[in-house]
Amino acid sequence: MNPMNSFLLATVVTILASCDSNDKKTVTETAIAPVEKKKAGNSGVNIAYDDTGTGDTTLLFIHGWGINKTYWADQTAFFSKNYRVVALDLAGFGQSGKNRSSWTTEDFGRDVSAVIHTLALKNIIVIGHSMSGAVAVETALTNPSKVIGLIGIDNFKSYGDTMTTSEKEATAEIYKSMRSNFTEVVTSYFNEGLFSPSTDSTVRKRVMKDILTGDSVIAVNATEQSDLYPLDKKILELKKTIYVVNSDFAANDPVSFKKWKVPYVLFNIGSTGHYPMIEKPKEFNALLDQAIEKIKK
Repeated sequence: MNPMNSFLLATVVTILASCDSNDKKTVTETAIAPVEKKKAGNSGVNIAYDDTGTGDTTLLFIHGWGINKTYWADQTAFFSKNYRVVALDLAGFGQSGKNRSSWTTEDFGRDVSAVIHTLALKNIIVIGHSMSGAVAVETALTNPSKVIGLIGIDNFKSYGDTMTTSEKEATAEIYKSMRSNFTEVVTSYFNEGLFSPSTDSTVRKRVMKDILTGDSVIAVNATEQSDLYPLDKKILELKKTIYVVNSDFAANDPVSFKKWKVPYVLFNIGSTGHYPMIEKPKEFNALLDQAIEKIKK
């Protein structure tokens, strides 16, 4: 199960009964923002990115579900003094194109690879938030000579989990409910499962605005397809240490990685919600810097 959906299963099942399937509310797609000057192409789909700073090592930031590259603004300002920093919008989100019908983790990995090849990036540390932890793994596997390390942000909470039959059935109901009641389900899910009591109201408003004004069809398909990605198997194939900067709002289970002999290093930022890079940017940058230094050694 992808990291974001483990929260989804735990928090949304309880509200399914209250969602009236006959009250179908559709999130309309907002006007696309002005075209970025910097674009890479993946099979005809434009991938928007920002390319800042210089250095032998590249930090490649991949946003999580429903948001965009602007969530890395504090990290770009901090790390571009010493590194080349690239932040991109996955297809279907932010300023990137939406002109395709497939939204698998492999598709998103190809979005990232398109930027890597366009910019001829090397010595890359891939940093992926939420569902893009899996995208970071896929990127590292398909670019082994270019990627030197991987850092997850509030993901990779545990290893070796398997879904029971009842959990699979509940998850299928969740996706069904999201397609007919996107606003209600997502709003409840975030308030219960991704925002902590410490999450500032401005952060809550920003996240909810971005997600609820995005393309709900793409959003649901992306997270559903992410659940089908064999993440645990791919992590074993990767044969790299998994570094994470995680909050403890949802429990972290380092022992599960140790049990399966998966190298794993946790930097715990403590009490934040699912968006530590914008909730506690100063503390987050310090921990991320430590993870980067460990990879470079």
